[in-house]
Amino acid sequence: MLENIRLSFQGIWSHKMRSFLTMLGIIIGIASIISIVSTIKGTNEQIKQNLIGSGNNTVDVTLNQGDYPYEMGYNDIPSGVPVITPEVKEEILNLDEVEKASLYQSRTYADGIYYQNNGLEGGKVLGIDKDYLDTCGYQIVQGRGLTEKDYRQFAKVVLLDEDSKNSLFQHEQPLGKTVEIQGEPFTVVGVVKRTNAFEPVINSMEDYYNYNQESSGVLMMPDAAWPVVYRYDEPQNVIVKAPDTETMSSAGRKTADLLNGYLFDSTGEIKYKAADLLEKAKNLQEVSANTNRQLLWIASISLLVGGIGVMNIMLVSVTERTSEIGLKKAIGARKNKILAQFLTEAAVLTSIGGLLGIIAGIVLAQAISKMSQTPVAISPPAIVGSVIFSMVIGIVFGLLPSVKAANLNPIDALRRE
Repeated sequence: MLENIRLSFQGIWSHKMRSFLTMLGIIIGIASIISIVSTIKGTNEQIKQNLIGSGNNTVDVTLNQGDYPYEMGYNDIPSGVPVITPEVKEEILNLDEVEKASLYQSRTYADGIYYQNNGLEGGKVLGIDKDYLDTCGYQIVQGRGLTEKDYRQFAKVVLLDEDSKNSLFQHEQPLGKTVEIQGEPFTVVGVVKRTNAFEPVINSMEDYYNYNQESSGVLMMPDAAWPVVYRYDEPQNVIVKAPDTETMSSAGRKTADLLNGYLFDSTGEIKYKAADLLEKAKNLQEVSANTNRQLLWIASISLLVGGIGVMNIMLVSVTERTSEIGLKKAIGARKNKILAQFLTEAAVLTSIGGLLGIIAGIVLAQAISKMSQTPVAISPPAIVGSVIFSMVIGIVFGLLPSVKAANLNPIDALRRE
C-alpha cells in the first residue's frame, strides 16, 4: 500500500499541470459544499441567538387574549384569572423541564417615569419577586439588589438597567436619587445588567418592536410595592428557566398548561401562553436549510463533473502506461496488484483535491462572511466528510480505468508501443 501511495505521488508530480486540472472539479465542488454548510450553520446560530438570546434559556409565559398579550395597562383585571400563589409557583418548579421560575407584573411602553426633567419613553416597568434577577441572569453592577426587608415593608425602591439609567440620569450617579413612577417617588438602590448580554440584528419592524422596549430601558420594583403605583390583585406573568435550549419549548408549554388549569374564565379567550421562540427559530432555520439544500445539490454537480474528469485522466494514464502494465504482469504481478495501484492513484489524486477544496472552502466562507456581513461556523463533520467523500469519488470513478488496466493481456500490452 505504501509503495502504491509513493508511486501515486510520483505520477502526480511528474504531470503537475494535468493533475491540477484534473483535481480542479473536486476542489471547486468541495469548496462550494464547505462554504455553503458553514454559512448554513452560522445563519442558524444567528437565528437562534437573535430569537433566544445568548444562553439564558428562559421562556416568558404571559396572559393572552386570543393571539395577543393581555395588556393590564389598557384593560381591567380579567375575571376568572386568579393571582398565582406560592403553592402554584412551587408546582411549576417541580416540573422536570423547569430549573428556576419567577413571577412578575409588567407595564409595557410605560409612561409617567421621570427624574427631574428627564423622562423615559417606551420603557418597561416590572414588579418582580425575589427570584427574578437570578432566573433571568441579571447581576448587580452598582448598589444593591432588592432585600427581604424591601418586600416585607413594601419599600418604594427601584432597580434600573443600564439603558434606563443612561436615559434618566445621563452622566449623573443614580444611587440614592429619586425617580417618579406615576407620581410616586421611588429611590434608586441599584443598577443591573444581564450576565449574557447580546445585541440582536434588527432586520424588520417586527424585530424592532420585539427588542425596542428592553433597549429603551427597564425599571424593577418589589412586587409587594406594585399596588402602590398600579392595582391590587393583578395576575402575574411567569418566566421559567430550562436546563438547556432544547427543553425550552417543553418547559414553557407545561408551565402554561399548569397555569391554565387554575383559570375559570367562562369565555375561554384568556389563557396563558408561552413565547415559543425556540420553535420559531427552528421554523426559520428549516426555511433557510431548505433553500441551502438546493444549493448543495447544485454544488454536488461539480463533484460529479470532477469525478468524470478523474475517470477520463485515469483512462489516458492506463493507455500511456500499457507497456509498463504488460511488463509488470509478465514478471508475475497479479490482477489485484495492478487494480490496487490504479485505484490508489485515483484516491490519492481526489484526496489531494479534497484537502485543497477544504482550504479553499474555509477561505471562501470567510470571504462571504466579510462581504455580506453574515456569520459562518466551520463544521468539522463537513470537513471530515469531504475528505472521505473525495476518496470515495476517486475509488468509484477510478474503478473502470483500474479494471481495464488489470484485465490487459500482458502479450498485447508488451507488443504495444
